[in-house]
Amino acid sequence: MELPTYTKAQLALRNGQDRDEVWVGYQGLVYDVSRSRLWKRGNHYEHWAGQDLTQELQQDAPHTEHVFDKFPVIGRLAT
Repeated sequence: MELPTYTKAQLALRNGQDRDEVWVGYQGLVYDVSRSRLWKRGNHYEHWAGQDLTQELQQDAPHTEHVFDKFPVIGRLAT
């Protein structure tokens, strides 16, 4: 099954503020982190849902590149 493609504008609507959907982009994929207690309010420390976090996490996060492996991939992020 081919994954749908989402624009950054579509991703921004899933920031956990206006809807129950909490999505983040990372390395070209879109992850649904809605079920994570750490993302319930749409943010996790200084990181905000509804955006591509690739650059932020590669620069200053203590996580490995597998940080979102436990969350469902729901699409691809348009370039």
